[in-house]
Amino acid sequence: MSDGPESRLMRALHDEHASALWSYALQLTSGDRARAEDVVQETLLRAWRHPKVLDQSQRSARAWLFTVARRIAIDDWRSAASRPEVVTDVPPELAITDETERAVQGWLVADALAELSARHREVLALCFYQGMSVTDAAQRLGVPEGTIKSRTHYALRALRLALEERGVTR
Repeated sequence: MSDGPESRLMRALHDEHASALWSYALQLTSGDRARAEDVVQETLLRAWRHPKVLDQSQRSARAWLFTVARRIAIDDWRSAASRPEVVTDVPPELAITDETERAVQGWLVADALAELSARHREVLALCFYQGMSVTDAAQRLGVPEGTIKSRTHYALRALRLALEERGVTR
């Protein structure tokens, strides 16, 4: 930038308002210095693009700068909220999606269930997959409630062992 009227206006603007703008930006960003710097830089860049707006009284120039800074901070917050940050140690091309993880878990559970006895599979299907109560499952199978409780206990224990054999741990 040359030493023309716009350049002098920007230097004067910076000298008069940068400290207050910096403090305000820090408040807007909850003390995040890097984000506050970005807000101040973007605000001053917009001021440079619209020098006529700032060629006014000191008070209205500061109000304009603060309004622009607030809008920038809000826009940054909204865009960050719409795209949450994903942190991973695995390169993106090797990352497993939730759908993939659920599918693999489903296969492992189905495979482990296949190893259980028919009675154990039956009681787990009724109580866990169909959501029946112990009383309802007992009536459906024609056995005492205690038998349902016992079968459920041993079925879950056998399922846990079968899953551990497949490398699934808590």
